[in-house]
Amino acid sequence: MDILIDFDGTCVLHEFPKVGPSVPGAVETLKAIVANGHNLILFTMRSDVEDPKSESEEIVCQPGPYLTEAVQWFVDNEIPLYGIQVNPTQHTWTTSPKAYGQLMIDDSALGCPLIPDPNARPFVDWIGVRKLLKLRGVL
Repeated sequence: MDILIDFDGTCVLHEFPKVGPSVPGAVETLKAIVANGHNLILFTMRSDVEDPKSESEEIVCQPGPYLTEAVQWFVDNEIPLYGIQVNPTQHTWTTSPKAYGQLMIDDSALGCPLIPDPNARPFVDWIGVRKLLKLRGVL
């Protein structure tokens, strides 16, 4: 199964533009997903920013290697990625720019178990996600 995985608020706590600390349980669960034969596709709003100006010349973000830093988090945690922002096989059957996966884990997804944070946005509850993945036969 190809699984789309968000980054901020899902794998790490919300601290953009920095890479926040890992969300408890994220690394172990993501490794278990891959160990069970599934593919992870990083599907995030992060991108590497060279020219931070929009067409209207408003600064929208400081320059930085934001996507590269997210990918490095997976490398550092020894979690292999099947794709980054795109499913590598979908070009054979579609021209859609939307990454394809059978499942998405994202802190903004309706129904995704979350842990509230009184000082920031909620983040993924990986214990709850593991239970859902077991129910679906993923783990």
